[in-house]
Amino acid sequence: MSGAEAAVTGIGLVTPAGIGTAPNWETLCAPKPAAALDPELDGVPVRLSCRVPDFDPAALLGARRAHRLDRCVQFALVAAREALADAGLDPADRDGARIGVVLGCGLGGPATQEREHQVLCEEGAQWVSPLLLAMHPAGMLAGQLAIECGARGPNLVVSTACTSGTAAIGVAKDLLALGRCDVVLAGGAEAPVTPLTVAGFAQMGALSRRHHDPSGASRPFDVDREGFVTGEGAGLLVLERPEHARARGARVRARIVGHGGTADAHHVTAPHPEGRGIEAAMRAALADADASPDAVAHVNAHGTATRLNDLTEARVVRRVLPDGPLVTSTKGVTGHLIGAAGAVEAAYTVLTVESGLVPPTANLDRPDPAVDLALATAPTRRRIGLALTHSLGFGGQNAVLAVAPA
Repeated sequence: MSGAEAAVTGIGLVTPAGIGTAPNWETLCAPKPAAALDPELDGVPVRLSCRVPDFDPAALLGARRAHRLDRCVQFALVAAREALADAGLDPADRDGARIGVVLGCGLGGPATQEREHQVLCEEGAQWVSPLLLAMHPAGMLAGQLAIECGARGPNLVVSTACTSGTAAIGVAKDLLALGRCDVVLAGGAEAPVTPLTVAGFAQMGALSRRHHDPSGASRPFDVDREGFVTGEGAGLLVLERPEHARARGARVRARIVGHGGTADAHHVTAPHPEGRGIEAAMRAALADADASPDAVAHVNAHGTATRLNDLTEARVVRRVLPDGPLVTSTKGVTGHLIGAAGAVEAAYTVLTVESGLVPPTANLDRPDPAVDLALATAPTRRRIGLALTHSLGFGGQNAVLAVAPA
């Protein structure tokens, strides 16, 4: 399958940077960090989050429908509707058996699970919602999306921690290359901003505690970085076989031309000290794209703003891409969307390649001299023939996509 590619014909975004692709891009390029103190996290050691602004599921999906869906599924459905509209694709006009759904999700629906566990403890088992097991499992995400658009083809949820969304797009690309589908809705969704989840990350020491300066809390590659801010949202791409997109006269926004996935097999939370796993994933994506390292003009880095990740990733970029592509981390604006992060960042990379505008890394006031990368500190015009977007995750997961212009 080396050399096979997927045409990106639609984008849908619901993130802390806004609801819809246009608001996201405007916020990203400004840049306007989304982190803020979160009253729902009172009593948790870290009270910072990046929430989707003004998200009203009842207005967007209907009150009855929204009530039966976990928040991560609500995000995915709204993003999918935008992506399909952007692609000019009505699934009802297509053979549903040739439409697949591959979504990434790391945690499923923790808010639903936490709420119903509280009901169990305080009111008894007879009051637990009969919808619990139709709402919180991660697998329901793809199932609900298939119901929404009549997609009867392969239906998968990829759950590989913070690489889930990136890996899902890679799997979708392979399904298209194998001829199993003509169209795949691919991406990720996550709603991890709950007291239990955030407390867990806080106890691990992974989060920023910059409560005195919430908007400055997420600061990838900055010398004063101290951890990530938990975010939520969804990113969906409509991917098509190139010949299918051409046959229906679709606008192609960019192409997914390479994918690499590896495991460190090293540590449950820390990256390999020499970054061998992410290096192998980068080289695999380049090989899949039949491209050389010097072709890469831009990298959308994983860039979590944790001390260890940023330094390890930077060293690998320098080693694999010595020509010095322009690097950015969009987590300075959105925070870390866990399983949805890679999908959202893939969408941002498509927009970057399409527009020739690299968004800046927010809160990069004092770049860490040990990072030694060409970091975008302002919106920068750049002709991009090839871009990479990286994801690293707990369990030693690594995934990389290569994105090229249409």
